[in-house]
Amino acid sequence: MKVRFLICSLFLISVLGLKAQENFSANVNFKTEPTDKINFNETDIAIFYQKELGTKSKIANTLDYSNLKVNYEFNPYNFYEDQDKFNQIQDKFEYSYEMSEKTKWQFSIVPTANFQSNLDFSDLTVLGSLAISQQIGSKVNVIVGAGRTSIFGAPKITPIVAFDYKMNDKTDFRIGFPDSKISYSNNVRNKFSLTNSFNGNFYHLDESINADNNAEKAVLSQMTSALEYERNVGGNWFLNFKAGYDFDKKYNLLDSSDHKVYDYNTGNGYVLGIGIKYKQ
Repeated sequence: MKVRFLICSLFLISVLGLKAQENFSANVNFKTEPTDKINFNETDIAIFYQKELGTKSKIANTLDYSNLKVNYEFNPYNFYEDQDKFNQIQDKFEYSYEMSEKTKWQFSIVPTANFQSNLDFSDLTVLGSLAISQQIGSKVNVIVGAGRTSIFGAPKITPIVAFDYKMNDKTDFRIGFPDSKISYSNNVRNKFSLTNSFNGNFYHLDESINADNNAEKAVLSQMTSALEYERNVGGNWFLNFKAGYDFDKKYNLLDSSDHKVYDYNTGNGYVLGIGIKYKQ
């Protein structure tokens, strides 16, 4: 009941906010990440909207639900027989303000509930970030900041650095941490991107599962390089495809002090994804 109430409440807040929207999108994505020992399959549903507040400030909100299913092909000890499904409900609120014509700062707060099947208040975690961007000339933008993120699995403070360069009307270039990207659009319907990102997540384990080994979190992290393609298939509808590879992939169990309890040694693997999006 707690899970259903929280999900319904978050979606109700987002729907009410759509009355004042200026930009809106909704998307569903499916992703598979097989490795030598374990296969990961994730379904993600997200709703995004943003609104300008006057001429200098803007707010944006993204409500996201994801379900991760884990298939253990090699399981000699049944050590993780119940750790095959993880859930996340996340709401990202962003506020940006133009301090001057070329300087802008952005603040985000991200309450997130990461759990298996039993949602509890102890599963709630607050992430977020603060960054400043500085426009240099007409083509270059530099971003610096820091945030509490889960890109390395367990939540921790990480830097944010990016150098954006608009090469021409068709090509954009970003190099930075945790994300880098080159985008090319040959017309209004096609967009190609080459991306590299450090990304990860964590999930609180149910009490019945961690009783024997003191594990309290399952954490995943990797660096992903991928080729992505987005196609406008008509009107406001878009299809997107993703193919890439995970490097330095880790899947561990941690105790209450974030010390490693168990390492699954998954090895690296490729990534395949497909999604559909409506945006206006």
